[in-house]
Amino acid sequence: MRDETNVCLLNDSFPPVIDGVANAVVNYGEVISKDKLGKATVVTPEYPGAVDDYPFEVVRYPSLSTEQLVGYRAGVPFDAKIFGKLEKAGFNIIHTHCPVVSTLIARTLREKLDIPVVFTYHTKFDVNICDMVRSKVIQEAALRNLCANIQSCDEVWVVSRGAGENLRGIGYEGDYIVMENGVDFPRGRVTPEEAMEVRRQYGIGPDERVFIYVGRMMWYKGIRITLDGLKKAKEEGFAFKMIFVGDGADRPEMEEYAGKLGLGKDCMFPGAIRDRELLRRYFCAADMFLFPSTFDTNGIVVREAAACGLPSVLVKGSCAAEGTSHLHNAYLIDENAGSMAEAVKFSCREGEALKSMGYAAMDELYISWEESVRRAVDRYGVVIDNYKKGHTERDRLWTDPFFAMMAEVQTLMNDAYERRVSFGQKGRMIRDRAEEIGREAYARAEQRSREAKEKGREIYDRTCEKLERYL
Repeated sequence: MRDETNVCLLNDSFPPVIDGVANAVVNYGEVISKDKLGKATVVTPEYPGAVDDYPFEVVRYPSLSTEQLVGYRAGVPFDAKIFGKLEKAGFNIIHTHCPVVSTLIARTLREKLDIPVVFTYHTKFDVNICDMVRSKVIQEAALRNLCANIQSCDEVWVVSRGAGENLRGIGYEGDYIVMENGVDFPRGRVTPEEAMEVRRQYGIGPDERVFIYVGRMMWYKGIRITLDGLKKAKEEGFAFKMIFVGDGADRPEMEEYAGKLGLGKDCMFPGAIRDRELLRRYFCAADMFLFPSTFDTNGIVVREAAACGLPSVLVKGSCAAEGTSHLHNAYLIDENAGSMAEAVKFSCREGEALKSMGYAAMDELYISWEESVRRAVDRYGVVIDNYKKGHTERDRLWTDPFFAMMAEVQTLMNDAYERRVSFGQKGRMIRDRAEEIGREAYARAEQRSREAKEKGREIYDRTCEKLERYL
């Protein structure tokens, strides 16, 4: 009989940062905890003002402010006190969702606990690295280190076949398993009145065609194709409204670009929406989800749209388009503005076809997080068994001794810290006891003083009485 799952979930982003991977980690933790599939602990960088009100424990380690550079806070991975806490948590598997700092922590923790590490590849990191770094030499070095971290894991999961192909493209040579992410929306639409509330907020009538995008506001998400396509459709006389939900470094440029294209009155930018039920209403207020991204490896938002009966416009052959069929449960386009314009015009003309495609998407593309995480937890058991038997995909790397050393250093530092804390606690106990004894002695002295005064008064009164008799 297998032991109950006790998983350490690691990721470099977590709410209040909103992105697809952070959302995945939240749902892993919630489903494992609420459905009693085991115990989950999330380990992630500190974030100012974060309130971790979850049914699972969140352990935060020190971080640096690097939002302007990469959009996230950078974690400082080696902290003795945090490591000491994790060391005693009783984990039997580690699941890292980012191949950078999170996997450095995972590798260090594995050296101490001798338990397997699973890695999930969610994001096309080659695109991220090329977007942040211009030097080819640095790009290649960063990708080599990234692949080394991934190769060091005991099992590798990808969220789609396309994600696996991308992982191979950056140099990964091991095996992988496709483990799809789920959706935390229930299957089905909100009430018509709830959807209309969103439309009324922007002055949109019930018969107007509405398109929506949900995600990070970054140009690499294909948003320029969307804006240029909308402009072409508008020039041909088609009327619509477009809602861009999300935030990101490129959002100001996007709003400015929409204005230059003459779409200022047609496009709304409400920012990020953290309330999941409200976001669901936004989806249901729209008629079509525009997502021409070739960056995303899975596109959870496509399944969120499908949960609400909303078909998506997707680029042919993209990861987000896996499992879709043109004009059946999605509209597939080439990666250019002209093709997007045709999709917009089709959507404006074919209202009944959109509804049919939306219901097909709901039936065929939707997968709940409950189903996805249960499958993952089942696989955890296999990974643990394989690890104990020595059957692992892990590559032994020349850097492994470094992580073994760091694990030992963290343990020794934490032991020293705990001893220092222990000595301090004993000192405080001695001081508190001394103060208590002093207070008790003072109270006794005061009591004796009062008793002496009362006795003296009594003697004085008796003496006065005797004197009065004789005088």
